[in-house]
Amino acid sequence: MYRDRLVRFAVLTGVVLLAAAARLLPHPPNVTPIAALALFGGAHFANRWTGLGVALGALLLGDLVIGVHALVPFVYGGFAAIGVLGFWLRSDRSVGRVAGATVAGSLLFFLVTNFGMWWLFDTYPPTAAGLWACYVAGLPYLANSLAGNAVYVTALFGGVALLKRGVPALRSAPSAASA
Repeated sequence: MYRDRLVRFAVLTGVVLLAAAARLLPHPPNVTPIAALALFGGAHFANRWTGLGVALGALLLGDLVIGVHALVPFVYGGFAAIGVLGFWLRSDRSVGRVAGATVAGSLLFFLVTNFGMWWLFDTYPPTAAGLWACYVAGLPYLANSLAGNAVYVTALFGGVALLKRGVPALRSAPSAASA
């Protein structure tokens, strides 16, 4: 039992670290694995805080290399919210539910981070029209996020589904008794 928990945790963490490294590779704006990692962590790690922590930790490590900016609280908050969405997938990771959570997470992140952009910077007037203009200007980034999240979520969730064939410890659903 303990060995299975350890194997499950090690494999899931390895998958997360591999995906997190992709953030450091050249990529189009907003096409990174972090949202997928947050959703994946919330859905797969038995301890919900570990699931959130792994994704946010990967984001932090990347930020230490790439740099930080004023939107960090909004970015981290958006990814944490996506991780919480992953909790909804813990008992049923069907394609439809994962796809719905991927779209919902992308939209949630878009709304949170663009609000932060509007709130923190003088780029747009502090009015409803300014907020709307900020959201409209961010639509190309939303399209990139949706595409990137679809690819990374498919790779993470699909990859673990394939790994389950050879790693029996991954076959159990996350619970307090597993890693």
